[in-house]
Amino acid sequence: MNEKTSRLVKVSLLSAIALILRYIEFPMIPLFPWLQIDLSDVPAMIGTFGFGPIVGVVIELLKNVLIVAIKGTGTGFVGEVANFLFGVALILPAGLIYHKKKSKKTAILGMILGAVSIQIVGVIANVYLLLPAYGMHMDNAHLIQYITVGLLPINGVKALIVSVLTYILYKKISVSIFKAEPNFGSPKNKTKTI
Repeated sequence: MNEKTSRLVKVSLLSAIALILRYIEFPMIPLFPWLQIDLSDVPAMIGTFGFGPIVGVVIELLKNVLIVAIKGTGTGFVGEVANFLFGVALILPAGLIYHKKKSKKTAILGMILGAVSIQIVGVIANVYLLLPAYGMHMDNAHLIQYITVGLLPINGVKALIVSVLTYILYKKISVSIFKAEPNFGSPKNKTKTI
């Protein structure tokens, strides 16, 4: 199997795993039951570290297109758009920073910046796009409660879980799947960076 085909197979596998994980979502805050956590960003983050930020974005896009094609949408596409936007906000900064210099330090820094990014994108997207598109109009007091009690905590928990799982799993599979040194290193045929 040539390198291009092998890469396509691996990206397809990560997209399929992301799709399966997208089915498993659960609410965390009873006051806002539509805010749900799923772990489908883990394969996207792994793909981002292994193949680059664009691949991670493609995985995020594919899982949401496929979930609509298979399951349909119960939110008029608002939930799928939110999942895509928040997923990209989480993985893109991590991938961009990590791919400038592949090391454990840049991976952790990238995931921290991704966690900050998902919070910023989450607030802006909800206030100006997602809530209006879903037909939800809140007064200022309810909007502040929604952001502080619902949105920020759930995106923070999601970013933490995705980052920790990615860190653990990527270290375990980096050599066999991505031909990288363990512990977030560079490819085998290059100098180890940590």
